[in-house]
Amino acid sequence: MVKVDMKQWFGNLVFNVLVRIISGKRFQLNDEEGVRFQNVARKFFELLGTFVVSDFVPFMNRFDVGGYEKEMKMTGKEMDNIIEGWLKNRKREKESGQQQEGDQFFMDVLISILQEASKEDFPGYDHDTVIKATCLAMITAGSDTTSVTLTWALSLLLNNPHTLKTAQDEIDEHVGRDRLVEESDIKNLVYLDAIIKETLRLYPAAPLSLPHESMDDCVVSGYNIPRGTRLLVNLWKIHHDPNIWSDPYEFKPERFLTSQKDIDLKGKNFELLPFGSGRRMCPGVYFALQVLPLALANVIQQFVINKTSNEPIDMSESSGITTSKATPLEVLLAPRLSDKMYHVGM
Repeated sequence: MVKVDMKQWFGNLVFNVLVRIISGKRFQLNDEEGVRFQNVARKFFELLGTFVVSDFVPFMNRFDVGGYEKEMKMTGKEMDNIIEGWLKNRKREKESGQQQEGDQFFMDVLISILQEASKEDFPGYDHDTVIKATCLAMITAGSDTTSVTLTWALSLLLNNPHTLKTAQDEIDEHVGRDRLVEESDIKNLVYLDAIIKETLRLYPAAPLSLPHESMDDCVVSGYNIPRGTRLLVNLWKIHHDPNIWSDPYEFKPERFLTSQKDIDLKGKNFELLPFGSGRRMCPGVYFALQVLPLALANVIQQFVINKTSNEPIDMSESSGITTSKATPLEVLLAPRLSDKMYHVGM
């Protein structure tokens, strides 16, 4: 068996998929630029969830207590520099004719669309800024949240081996061991779907969602909310409400096969809102809902997964706007399929 830090592995996987979709790049393990961007993105989420005095006492802004504003600007600049390098590379390939027919990525599509757009369509912003901001939103919305959820899901499965066994049995029944799980198989893996829903219920990646702002004066449960008020939705509290969920602190995927089987993850059911709801819900929701089941299914199909000790997996959480696992998730992996299955596509 081989020891692997699955927290890092999931992070690399999701990051590479997103960067490939957006810019066509692919980073190898420990690639300097890839590691640099992942570290900066992690810092971004950490700072986004940091308590800043001036957010609540505006006149303190001039003092930059704790130096957070300076750190935020440095982090933002570093992220911008990396994305700008990718954008210049895509433009260079297009202008030099190196870009093959059909070899277009998300950045290329944005470049083509904005070439035909007028300045009035995006007042106050040049086209490069719009492209960089859109790509950055895709990466930050999809990478950390998706890898965090995969890490929590596997942690929960290792602490509940009977659930892991049931999920593997379901995959063996519907897919078998002679081929790898494909996207078309996911609709048949209802127990796996229940595991992902229960993971997102217990550990929503962004437990307070993202800050919103009231557009008009309103009254909520007797409280006057003035226009322009910063609003935080406590998703974690909703997901653990005993009036909605029986045994709310227990990991019970079966609830989504019985009493809560009709609840989905796209913001239609207000008792489960891991991605928020409405026009301002997480832009990475559809990416996450494709990657989460496919990645988790392939891992538990292909490997025998064991803890490194008899102790339960540490479920302590880190601080920040996304609630990631505070410690690494080191596991022991061994092949579960025949040798030929690990050479598919190589």
